Amino acid sequence: MSDTNLQYDQAIESCQEIFLKKTKDYGTSWRVYRTISVADQIYIKAKRIRTIQELGEQKIGDDIISEFKGILNYGIIGLIQLDINQDEVEELPYELVAKKYNEKVTISKKLMMDKNHDYGEAWREMSQESFVDLILAKILRIKQILSNKGQTIISEGIDANFYDIINYAAFGLILIGEEVHSA
Repeated sequence: MSDTNLQYDQAIESCQEIFLKKTKDYGTSWRVYRTISVADQIYIKAKRIRTIQELGEQKIGDDIISEFKGILNYGIIGLIQLDINQDEVEELPYELVAKKYNEKVTISKKLMMDKNHDYGEAWREMSQESFVDLILAKILRIKQILSNKGQTIISEGIDANFYDIINYAAFGLILIGEEVHSA
């Protein structure tokens, strides 16, 4: 599990670096996204990976790695947005964004470690296609919860689905890094 801890941290670090640089470039323009828009952004990226997997080719430059990084970062955006009252100012200070990112990553990593304990790192034997399908399923769940006005009877909420999406994307990045999956 020590390799997983290090690999997870490296995957997150590569995503966070992009996220924070884009925050300096664009500010927090993503604050205008409602939860459904964040879900749709993740959907688009996962659908693109699925299309590349099925066609075995792509015509634009962003590779599967960059799409997984985008999925992970949009998952973080979704969680931050759930925390912040929509009536608050649109622009967030850089320091607050970095702090919120780290808070969400800490929770994601703890969830990953707890599930790894219980599932015995079964994700290491899963296909990249399965990660994408699971991400797409989680997005459909989020959309259904939103259409139910945010209410669930027995199921986990929107936040739990975003945390799972973050971890599936991290697993995809780790296995690409190990050259188990293609980029």
